[in-house]
Amino acid sequence: MKISELMIKQGNVEVEGTITEIGEMRSFNKYGRQLNVTNAVLKDDSGSIQLTLWNDDATRIKEGDKVKTSNGFVNEYQGEKQITSGKFGSIEK
Repeated sequence: MKISELMIKQGNVEVEGTITEIGEMRSFNKYGRQLNVTNAVLKDDSGSIQLTLWNDDATRIKEGDKVKTSNGFVNEYQGEKQITSGKFGSIEK
């Protein structure tokens, strides 16, 4: 699937692209667990989308990496589409 074809609230998304930018990592506590999150920009030949990276992915994925998200979910934050692997998805380098 191409990034330009992604729709908000779409689940089971599989998309490939290159990480062109990574934001600052944030840490917070939720339900007694320490969580890390950062936003990255995932780009393919059709466009780009915000990719939310959680925990291990937030430290493992670097700018310039080619990645594939499997079973991702598209949502909207501040008027922009973004994709996350969520609980059941994965991100492969």
